[in-house]
Amino acid sequence: MDPITKDSGVRTPLLVGENELQSGQDSGLLYRLCQLEAKLDAKFGVESEAINRKLPEDRREVKWHEELSMALLWASATMNTSCFATGFLGWELGLSLKQTIVISIFASIIGAILPGFAATFGAATGLRQISVSRYSFGWWPNKVIAVLNAIVQIGWAAVGCLTGGLALTAVADGHLSLIVGIIILAVVAMLISFVGLKAILIYERYAWIVFFTIFLIFFGETGRYADNTTPSSKKGANLAGSVLSLIAIIYGSSASWVSIASDYYVHYPANVSRVKVFLMTTFGIALPTSVGMVAGCVAASALNNRPDWADIYHTKGIGFLIDTMLYPRGFSKFILTLLVLSGINVNVVSIYSAAIACQQFARPCARVPRFVWTLLCFLLILALALGGREELNAFLQNFLSLLGYWSTSYFVVLFVEHYVFRKGSFENYDLDAWNDPARLPIGLAAFAAFLVGVAGSVLGMVETWYVGPVGKLIGSNGGDLANELTFIATLLTYLPARYLELKIFRR
Repeated sequence: MDPITKDSGVRTPLLVGENELQSGQDSGLLYRLCQLEAKLDAKFGVESEAINRKLPEDRREVKWHEELSMALLWASATMNTSCFATGFLGWELGLSLKQTIVISIFASIIGAILPGFAATFGAATGLRQISVSRYSFGWWPNKVIAVLNAIVQIGWAAVGCLTGGLALTAVADGHLSLIVGIIILAVVAMLISFVGLKAILIYERYAWIVFFTIFLIFFGETGRYADNTTPSSKKGANLAGSVLSLIAIIYGSSASWVSIASDYYVHYPANVSRVKVFLMTTFGIALPTSVGMVAGCVAASALNNRPDWADIYHTKGIGFLIDTMLYPRGFSKFILTLLVLSGINVNVVSIYSAAIACQQFARPCARVPRFVWTLLCFLLILALALGGREELNAFLQNFLSLLGYWSTSYFVVLFVEHYVFRKGSFENYDLDAWNDPARLPIGLAAFAAFLVGVAGSVLGMVETWYVGPVGKLIGSNGGDLANELTFIATLLTYLPARYLELKIFRR
């Protein structure tokens, strides 16, 4: 018998919260909250028991237009003002427009491959992404992954609040404070996430249309001023350093979805084409991300030809820049008002997945209903967004790069586990064991590889607050090699460590 799949001699796992709810504790606070969640589900469709495995027989066939959500969900989540703001980073790093556009498209595609792969686990297993990684990280180390994932999603939502809040402030000509704008964005996203997956899929299936149209307008109104002639201000090693750092930032913005990808596929039939899921997810992330970032690249290059725009960008921020560069003025106000919704799009996804991750910190956390975690995540997002509102670009550069580092290590472990140790077949997963520590891998190999990967990222990262010893070797400002070193370090550690773990523990 394969040591990593079945073990008939151990107990059948209880569903999350089942033992607690049947233990007679019918007067406790958690029991009452679960009862409230069930009532909200029955009356208003507020999703309950979110992290429990969705069995194949409990799912229905999905129509073709619903399958489009595999791509459209991510299109709505990625095509936003955060993406547009990231497009300015190449210009700030001294790269030319051509260089920045090529890097934006290339790095977006490479980064999107990671969540594209992870998404294929959702329908096949019926499990959320953090539950999937229990089959490599085990019960206890996977809790670290759950915490990291919650932090990542809360951070993404904070970025969405920041950029959307800036747009809302510009709409009001500065009469509405950024603080109020951030709060409005967070509240609306929280309400949609509160309902659950059904509401999210419906909303995100159509929201992308608005933002795709907006970015086409951006191209039309700023393209005439685009600077396609000025070469990069960097040469030699300094140029290489800027290129590597920008790749790391953009790669991180796409790769970071890897830790939540399967969350949105558990309702699809188990036999749905994995190739379809992979392609629609990968390009559903990469292409919209590229559209938003390239629009930012074009607008940033236009600052070379429009010093008045450059002054507004540096003194008042990106929201007021958009208000200035679009014409006529009334139309720019309308566009900015719509752009506010883009912050909601990414927040909806991030808050939902953050709440699911929080439920997997520990068994007591799983007993706390999803809607309670949604409210707690909402409060944390507000705190982070309000605290980081003064330095948007520094926040983006540091945060997006850090996202990519750990996402790379997570991907390598899942990929190697699936294709090397489980022979690329879901028949080699004991799916009934998803919530039973005794039937899951120990996870020491994955955790060790993850830590070694973190060490690799520390050696190669280039951040405003820290430059690793390897990263600083490239140019005067350094070149970010953290993802490359993380990939190699994780791979070389996990393969032998997992073989050893299987030999010793037989699971």
